[in-house]
Amino acid sequence: MNIHFSRRARALTSSAIREILKVTERPEVISFAGGLPSPASFPVDAIARASVRVFARQAQTALQYGPTEGYGPLREWIAERHGVAAERVIVTTGSQQALDLLGKVLIDPGSAVLVETPTYLGALQAFSLYEPVFRALRSDDDGPLPEALDAGLAQDARFLYAQPNFQNPTGRRMPVARRVALVERARELGVLLVEDDPYGELAYDGERLPSLLSMNPDGVAYLGSFSKVLAPGLRLGYLIAPPELARKLAQAKQAADLHTPSLVQLLAFETVRDGLLDQHIESVRALYAAQCEAMLDALARHMPAGVRWNRPRGGMFVWLTLPAGVDAGELLPRAIERNVAFVPGAAFHAGEAAANTLRLAFVTVPAARIEQGVAVLGALFAEALEHAQAA
Repeated sequence: MNIHFSRRARALTSSAIREILKVTERPEVISFAGGLPSPASFPVDAIARASVRVFARQAQTALQYGPTEGYGPLREWIAERHGVAAERVIVTTGSQQALDLLGKVLIDPGSAVLVETPTYLGALQAFSLYEPVFRALRSDDDGPLPEALDAGLAQDARFLYAQPNFQNPTGRRMPVARRVALVERARELGVLLVEDDPYGELAYDGERLPSLLSMNPDGVAYLGSFSKVLAPGLRLGYLIAPPELARKLAQAKQAADLHTPSLVQLLAFETVRDGLLDQHIESVRALYAAQCEAMLDALARHMPAGVRWNRPRGGMFVWLTLPAGVDAGELLPRAIERNVAFVPGAAFHAGEAAANTLRLAFVTVPAARIEQGVAVLGALFAEALEHAQAA
C-alpha cells in the first residue's frame, strides 16, 4: 500500500524534548530535560475523594457526551476566577489543544505569527502545522520589548504569542510596566495577543501580577491549564477569548473531538469547587521554591566562570547562557554519556538560534541529585571552555 502523506504531514517533526525524554527513561540518568510537574505535588487524596462524589451524585453526566464549550459549572468557576463572562470560556483537552485550535482558526499558510525570543517549543510545533511565517520579537530578561513591535513587524500578523509568567523556557516574568506597554502597543497596532499562562499560579511568594487579559479583554486570548496545579494526566486546559473568536474556536473544537471528556471536567470541578486549589497551590509553591533554591545553590558552586543564569521567582525552569562559541547542542550527547540530560536552547527559537543557551528543569529531581547532576554539567562546561580557549 502506498500512503500519500499531505504536505502538512510531511513537514511534521518530533519535539526535541520528547526525543531527549526517551533517553532519560533510564533510571541512572539525572534529567533536567522534561518540564514535568513533580508527582509529589499531585493532590491524589483530594482527587480520589472527588471521584467518589462524582460517581455517587453525577455518574450519568460524567459518562455522557457534553457541550463542546465545556461543563457549565466548571466554565463558570473559570470565568469567575478571571473576571470574565462564561460565554468566553472554552474547556480544552489540555492547553496544547488550545494552541492547536488557535492555529486552526487564525493561521493561513504564509500568514505571520509573532513570537518572543526564545519561545515555547510546544507552541512552535502547534502553530507550524498551519504553515505560518514566524516573526521573532526582540526580547530581554523581562520579556518581549514593546518598542520592537513596530508597524512593519505587526503588518498582517494574526497574533502575538507570549508567556508573561515564568516563561518556558527562560523562567522570566514580565513586569507590570512591560505588560502595560505591550498591551497598549498591540492595541495601537491592532494585534491580537495570545497570553499563555500555565505557570502564573507558581510564584514562590504567591504574588500574582495582572494578566494581559485583565488589561484588554477584547484584545487578548488567554490560555490556562490545570496541568501544573492539579495533575497533567487530566489533560485539562481552557481558553478565554473575545466572543466572536470563542464561537469560532468552539466550532473548530467540535470538529476535532466534540468535547473534552466529561468525566475529567466533573472530576476537576469537584476537586477545586470548595477552595482546595488555593490551599493546594501553596504547598506546590513551597516545594518548587525549595527545588529552585537547591538548583541555584548548586549552580553557584559548580559552574565555571563565564556561565550565566537567571534567578526565577516562580515556575519550573532556569535558563543558562554559556560563553559565545560554546554550542550546548554539541555538549548534550557528552552530558548524556555522563548520565545527565538538559534541553539545548536552540530548540526554543523561531528565528536565529542562540546555540550557547540551555534550559534546566528542576522540580522533579531530588536536591541530592540536583547537586550531583549540576556538578557533572559544571565539569563538562569547564572542559568545553578550556577546549574553546585553546582552539
